Amino acid sequence: MTESIAEMVIPGTYIEVRAEGLIGVGGIVTGNIGIVGTAARGPVGAVRTLSSLADAIDIYGLPDAFGAPRLTNTPLTLVRALQQAFEGGARTVLAVRAANLATGNDELPVAASFGVTRASDASAAFTLTAKGHLDRDKAPIANSSGTWGQDITVTTSTDAATGTHRLALSYRKQTEVFEAATLGDLRTAATASRLVDVSALTGAATGGPTPAKGPMTGGADGANVGVTDLADALGELENEPVNILLVAGEASKRVGNIVQGHLQRTLNEGRERIAILGVAADGSATDVGDVTDEAGALENDRVVLVAPGLVSGTDTLPASYTAAVVAGKLATLAPHVSLTNKSLPVTPSVRYSTGSVTTLLGAQVLVVREKFGNQVVRGITTSAPPFSQISVRRTVDYAKAGVRLGSDPYIGRLNNARVRAALQATLDGFLSQMVLDEMLTGYELSVTATRAQEIAGVCAVVMNLKPTFSIDFIRVTMNLE
Repeated sequence: MTESIAEMVIPGTYIEVRAEGLIGVGGIVTGNIGIVGTAARGPVGAVRTLSSLADAIDIYGLPDAFGAPRLTNTPLTLVRALQQAFEGGARTVLAVRAANLATGNDELPVAASFGVTRASDASAAFTLTAKGHLDRDKAPIANSSGTWGQDITVTTSTDAATGTHRLALSYRKQTEVFEAATLGDLRTAATASRLVDVSALTGAATGGPTPAKGPMTGGADGANVGVTDLADALGELENEPVNILLVAGEASKRVGNIVQGHLQRTLNEGRERIAILGVAADGSATDVGDVTDEAGALENDRVVLVAPGLVSGTDTLPASYTAAVVAGKLATLAPHVSLTNKSLPVTPSVRYSTGSVTTLLGAQVLVVREKFGNQVVRGITTSAPPFSQISVRRTVDYAKAGVRLGSDPYIGRLNNARVRAALQATLDGFLSQMVLDEMLTGYELSVTATRAQEIAGVCAVVMNLKPTFSIDFIRVTMNLE
């Protein structure tokens, strides 16, 4: 029989189970990073979950050289930023590749390729094309190959002693070697490659390949993305469980508006998150006017603005990559733990003077400086109080998520004293745990409904929360005698 007694006609035992007392608040995710950016391969506009840099490279390929990108003045951003985020401590990342698709057909040009020719007359035999990704039905995903094939080295040769023809493919630490007696058989053997697709054979199957060695060439990755392309990629993350948002390689001056729009939409849907952006220009040790001007255009308790950039090998990367390190570090911290004074595995590109740091803090910029290592000076948002501290913003978001999880199961249940008491017990259990975890120093909670509210289907929950704040300053008075 059902666990709710609707009628009693046939004699028997009818049991109603009231399970409200078993409702509790489950686990809440606090460290998921969402990121959009450009890459050498991978599906465009699709969310992929990553747990390591190796996962990122497998899906999105290696980044190009920052100082000499494949597309002039437009280096790839996604994997480069993911590297910084994982070095900062990121554990779960939801990534979306953005690309500027060709006008008219929403497709990028052909992927990187290598033409194998005949040794006898140098005529075309078959073409190797860098593989794209496959969907769940094992069908190729459009636009997923890009330029990653330019990192594949192709070698064709013939053993003079045995007459065996060889085709070798090398990518990072992976090598594939195919051997055959004829050009046609070599082409057939190469179809088993996990790196490339092989075209049909042109002409006779006899003979061998022209000896050659070199990388694949060509392809396009759509790295010259516009703001609309980035907005489309951000849209893919709106329904995902993201807590920290990044736009790889892009400054707040360019993407600040679309990011704030994204944050507002996700807030309305109950998917609160914080965006961490970098400044466009670092300024110098004594001149931070450009930084403060950019900061003046932002005032949002869900946006963090980071300066300066960072040094990576021989390259100086913009502050958006420092933002990725900050995001990775933030993902490792509980919501109530402040970023203030936390060390980062990064070398700042500018060492600001004390006066410049003071100016930047006054403009609500999160500054990374060298002091006992490289540290965050203060973990602040671009907003004035009450949500100037990132930790307070995250703590309140955590409380909202928990209250939502605890309250939603009561929707549709009876609006009477028994059920309201159960709801209060559920929320009380969650909030008391926040006190034990030191997220709150205290709270007050009431769950009520007047008769008019009962008729309207309303249950009123009022809570007064006292978030735990961090120590930003230690004031010492020394009395000497």
